[in-house]
Amino acid sequence: MAKNIYLIGGSKGGVGKSLLTMATIDFLMERGESVLLVESDTSNPDVWKTYKDSVDAELLNLDEADGWIQLVNACEGKPDHVVVINTAARNNKGVSAYGETLSSTLAELQRKLVTLWVINRQRDSLELLKDFMQAIPNTEVHVVRNGYFGEESKFELYNGSKLRTTVEERGGKSLTFPDLADRVSDDLYSKRMSIAAARQDMPIGNRAELTRWRNEVRKMLETVIHA
Repeated sequence: MAKNIYLIGGSKGGVGKSLLTMATIDFLMERGESVLLVESDTSNPDVWKTYKDSVDAELLNLDEADGWIQLVNACEGKPDHVVVINTAARNNKGVSAYGETLSSTLAELQRKLVTLWVINRQRDSLELLKDFMQAIPNTEVHVVRNGYFGEESKFELYNGSKLRTTVEERGGKSLTFPDLADRVSDDLYSKRMSIAAARQDMPIGNRAELTRWRNEVRKMLETVIHA
């Protein structure tokens, strides 16, 4: 069995996909896993620019059929690598049109597809997830409430929804991604620092906050990531 594919979804911009992708890569690297990053945000590939020198990385346009073909070929070529896909804000159309290219090859690739779907507190996060689950029905889906938008109880639309029931009945989890202080996350983005590099180079207070956050993220990811 080849390593898992972890797709970080959400479709909307600004929900926190990139930070979760970085946290996932950091988590896997800490455990000695070989990682293949697939960056599909071709217009603003911040995660790719941050990690292209640390892990194997591909920059692919998943709005087009050719991008999905390249994705499947890359997965086949590195069966010993855990694949982490950072999706772009617009990718739901590409998923609907071409997602079957990946979905139909999972058995032959001998890989499991696991989706971490990041949400804010708005209704469209949930509607986009419904569309995604219809387009790729054979993925394990976990919903990640981004703590930047408030504590877990504030996600009332999702917490009381039929969609949450559906996700959990299919074996998915409802998780909360811990918030990271703005001054630290801003540094990560503006300086394009990996989490590992930031732990070495940031001022001591920033490092302490990053370590606190990283420990909380580890607890969350340990429940859903089994490379």
